[in-house]
Amino acid sequence: MEWHQVYAPLLGNIWLSALVAVLPIVLFFMSLIVFKLKGHVAAFLSVALSVVIALVVYKMPIAMVGASFVYGFLYGLWPIAWIIIAAIFLYKLSVKSGYFEILKESVQSITPDHRILVILIGFCFGSFLEGAIGFGGPVAITAAILAGLGLNPLYAAGLCLIANTAPVAFGAVGIPITAMAGAVGVSAIAISAMAGKILFFISLLVPFFIVFLMDGVRGIKETFPAVFVAAFTFALVQYLSSNYLGPELPGILSAIVSLVATAVFLRFWQPKRIFRSDGKPAQNTHQQHHICKVFVAWTPFIILILTIVIWTQPWFKSLFTKDGALAFSNFYFEFESISQKIFKSAPFVIEGKSATNPVIFKLPLINTVGTSILLAAILSMFVLRVKAREAVSVFGDTLKEMRYPILTIGLVLSFAYVSNYSGISATMALALTHTGKAFTFFSPIIGWVGVFLTGSDTSSNLLFGSLQQLTANNLKIPEILTLTANTVGGTLGKMISPQSIAIACAAVGLAGKESDLFKFTVKYSVLFVIAMGIIISIIAYLFPQVVPSA
Repeated sequence: MEWHQVYAPLLGNIWLSALVAVLPIVLFFMSLIVFKLKGHVAAFLSVALSVVIALVVYKMPIAMVGASFVYGFLYGLWPIAWIIIAAIFLYKLSVKSGYFEILKESVQSITPDHRILVILIGFCFGSFLEGAIGFGGPVAITAAILAGLGLNPLYAAGLCLIANTAPVAFGAVGIPITAMAGAVGVSAIAISAMAGKILFFISLLVPFFIVFLMDGVRGIKETFPAVFVAAFTFALVQYLSSNYLGPELPGILSAIVSLVATAVFLRFWQPKRIFRSDGKPAQNTHQQHHICKVFVAWTPFIILILTIVIWTQPWFKSLFTKDGALAFSNFYFEFESISQKIFKSAPFVIEGKSATNPVIFKLPLINTVGTSILLAAILSMFVLRVKAREAVSVFGDTLKEMRYPILTIGLVLSFAYVSNYSGISATMALALTHTGKAFTFFSPIIGWVGVFLTGSDTSSNLLFGSLQQLTANNLKIPEILTLTANTVGGTLGKMISPQSIAIACAAVGLAGKESDLFKFTVKYSVLFVIAMGIIISIIAYLFPQVVPSA
């Protein structure tokens, strides 16, 4: 049975329809901010309301609604929850072995100042992980490390979510941009170049903003040299690589250069006042560990980087193709009730193709980032000398702690796919295209909403790319600008995405405290996306010459 999406189901009025479509998001905000409900409860209420709206308002067949819900829930479990489980397991093994204490002291030997540690780990190392793995893994790993270094867990999670803003537009090896460019038929390098130009200023701002949140203007003054080195080297390399190499490497290259440059700089300079967010005095009497012990302490994360690099190599991926040696480890299940049976309508139709892509749940047991992280954890057991029985116990504890975050992630993805397949999310985006010349202001907000719903800049770009392109052409403004606005606006929605909030809370042992973390990040996310709307409008109407041609 085929079904065609309708984007203005209420009396043909797009604004009235959008008012109903936005209700699940409003409910989610209210559940966390006003009623202070736990994440999985807020997610359940939101997805339940979206199901009712899809059935009653959008007239989506119940079998399709059910299939959309199940597909989204399964996708939340694999690969997303699997990545987070493996990442937290790796971290807990390091703690269990006792070597994490040595790692902490080695990091604090670079600087004991919490303000700069957040930049080194949350911003620089987190950007590297985002460029390599994405899917929430960077926030989980960096927030757990910072909490282990003495930061308040909620504080660590919130700061890492904000720090993750800079690299999300390029995601894991440029997928958000390359996927959208392929879908709408424009140059990926053009979108990448425009994103690099806009994000140059965001990347310069974010590290200073993080320090400001931690210690105000005084903190910026006291740490300015080190933070400037981190921010400027990151922004410069990101700009150069995005403009001249493409979207695949900016996250990784900028993170490595920034991390190394800042660490070297700190060998010659330290802030006069050492700031500790926990209020405890800096410990200058750390035990001097042999270089071999320090190396062992860092080995789990070195192995993690190596396994991730291997997993991203073309020769490795070729092992899992149809005729590859490891193809047997891939399993597929097609949701026949919605696969190529849901038809889009204008303006979401691209090149005459209105049917959705085949809806196939993929279960690659080996060829997924989560498995690469698990392998790193297993190899680390031998290096850290953790007994198998202890490792099994740690893994069991990880699963126990993750049970509610896993449920939250599953429900959030169910909400995303019910909204996407029913047309609810399209209605909200389409309403904003009726704002005329003001659309340039709302263009990044569409991407922001997309990432809030899906937790993924890639998904948001695929969902709304064609809409951004068509509206830009109708308004006679550069399509590259609105496409870039979608991906850059999406980065600002990452810090409040229910999926990201659940992952961050799980990483620092605060499952059930999602409302507190959401309240911490939401005001900054809104502020940033408003500023981005103003920037896009200024470029569109005053400086259109800076936009690369498609």
